[in-house]
Amino acid sequence: MSIRLATTHDSKAISGLLEQLEYPGSEQFIAGRIRQMIEDPRERLLVYEQEGRILGFMSLHFIPQIALQGDFARISYFAVDATARSAGIGRQMEEYCTQLASERGCHLIEVHCHTRRSRAHEFYYRQGYKELPKYLIKRLK
Repeated sequence: MSIRLATTHDSKAISGLLEQLEYPGSEQFIAGRIRQMIEDPRERLLVYEQEGRILGFMSLHFIPQIALQGDFARISYFAVDATARSAGIGRQMEEYCTQLASERGCHLIEVHCHTRRSRAHEFYYRQGYKELPKYLIKRLK
């Protein structure tokens, strides 16, 4: 078992995990997105690998804040393979991400999790997250 930075060689596995999150079709552009994230010092794209198989991934962003000394960390995508859920992989990845955010001096970690993902909500509550409404978005495309 290891948590490591993703590479473009992980494209197919990450695309498959995104499909499990109901984001189909990423295989056409995922390698370029991974490359872009690898090159950005404010991004961490992590994978959980066990015996050569990617069982999870997490996209973590560090966002500078003008009103606070520390940054915010944001989890934007986080998936554990359906065949490996409830085995502690998500907990290990979230704790690793918390450690990275703490080392960077972040004041908080935020995550947007759609209302339909009730099992994911339960996971985040167990990890110490609290709900802070409101989350507003404006679609540009």
